[in-house]
Amino acid sequence: MPKGNKVQYSDFFGQRSRIFGSHHRHPRSPMRTQSPSPTLGPRQAGVLLHLSSLPGPGESGSLGPDAERFLDFLEAAGLKVWQMLPVGPTQSGRSPYQTSSVHAGDPFLIALEPLIEQGWLARLPGSQDRDAKTAALREAWLGFQHRAGREQREALQAFTQENRYWLEDYRLFRVLREEQGTPWWEWPSPLRHRDPEALAAARSRLSEASAFVAFEQFLFFHQWSALRRQANARGIRLFGDMPIFVAPDSAEVWARPQDFWLRPDGTPQVVAGVPPDYFSETGQRWGNPLYRWEQMQADGFRFWLDRVRTQLQLFDLIRIDHFRGFESYWEIPAEEPFAQKGRWVKALGDELFERLQQRFGKLPFVAEDLGVITPEVEALRRKYRFPGMKVLQFAFSGEGDNPYLPFHHGRNAVVYTGTHDNDTTLGWYHSLAAWQQEYVMEYLGHPQEPMPWPLIRTAFASRAQLAIVPMQDFLALDSEHRMNVPGTSQGNWRWRFHWDQVKPELEKRLQRMAALYGRL
Repeated sequence: MPKGNKVQYSDFFGQRSRIFGSHHRHPRSPMRTQSPSPTLGPRQAGVLLHLSSLPGPGESGSLGPDAERFLDFLEAAGLKVWQMLPVGPTQSGRSPYQTSSVHAGDPFLIALEPLIEQGWLARLPGSQDRDAKTAALREAWLGFQHRAGREQREALQAFTQENRYWLEDYRLFRVLREEQGTPWWEWPSPLRHRDPEALAAARSRLSEASAFVAFEQFLFFHQWSALRRQANARGIRLFGDMPIFVAPDSAEVWARPQDFWLRPDGTPQVVAGVPPDYFSETGQRWGNPLYRWEQMQADGFRFWLDRVRTQLQLFDLIRIDHFRGFESYWEIPAEEPFAQKGRWVKALGDELFERLQQRFGKLPFVAEDLGVITPEVEALRRKYRFPGMKVLQFAFSGEGDNPYLPFHHGRNAVVYTGTHDNDTTLGWYHSLAAWQQEYVMEYLGHPQEPMPWPLIRTAFASRAQLAIVPMQDFLALDSEHRMNVPGTSQGNWRWRFHWDQVKPELEKRLQRMAALYGRL
């Protein structure tokens, strides 16, 4: 693979739930001709692969040499978009959709190799499990304090100052969380309720630990900036993911309790989820605290302005997870163990997007508009011209009005074979009954290629302006390699590929396909 322009690590510190579609419900509205959104740019193709799924040492991929090598692969294959999952600091379940901050980066995605080049770390640890990596980052912090030059120290100070709008609360939350060892609503009352004297005492008591947290974030964002610069120089855009809700045990809920429906002790009054449907007889109870939308509006939507500001530092495109929740959301009393006893409540998504547009101009958002989408939700998406999503695994219901069928795709859309919540395409196909497999193959014209290639080809041929395929499908992997099984909590978010799975002919095959379907 051609290597392209290399990242010079020594320089950058000084620079500024799914099933077969026969029961999938969908809107039966007439199709309309759509012009492409400027959000998506020219007709292109890309890959869905989370950073943690990259090869490399340790328990997780990182922003190190394998990320650069993956850019080499994308460039050689003619793929122009790299989509990934949220990159915040994960909690015990490792879900990137439940993080301790909506701003911070996950320190376990930091690469150690550039820290050795800087002379702050002596060598790579023998193990790179989470404890060993944390110890290595602490060693690098000591090395920075003793050996960093003036320019590097000034860069850390500048980063800390420029990101005060979120970093001050996050670093204090992190060190208090480690000190107390419990969720923030179980902390002593002065800390739980952010008594100024208690917070001042904590900042003094934990100043060294807090400085280390700021250093971690400095490393993450500078390594990220180097990756994004290199990607953009090759014509590759980074495509991120912004969950609508935030984790209850997070810096933002602790720092801005007025923005959430909480009890006096800090626990949620009501929580997020979705109502019962074919996928679950009891619905889904996610447990995230819900927003006090009127309070947010009165505050000028500061929470969202800050959040989008950070995401725009990271990504060129941003997927809005659970977009329908910006029009109406399912509110569940916190004491209810299941989702049935909830209700739909109107949100202020229109007012929010108008405010965001005033502040940031054209919003590079893609709406995750899967499932049961009402006319009101569709009107909100169309008003702001956000591209929607089309998932081919949902298309083959035998009903001609299924909006996921390729001939219904509008240009202002992103087409997927499947997402991180789906089975791999090969696993999905093998799970179908014989008559279902025959229907799929009949629709696709009885192709000679084995699955998953017929579905990949269909995605590339779609009218949708952007086609995204999970890396597992490019590698023709089965169900054992799926990223997440919705509704389960064990074994998810851990999948990683190996370079020996990437055969030399894959790059040529993808580039030829991108050229054939006008995506180069």
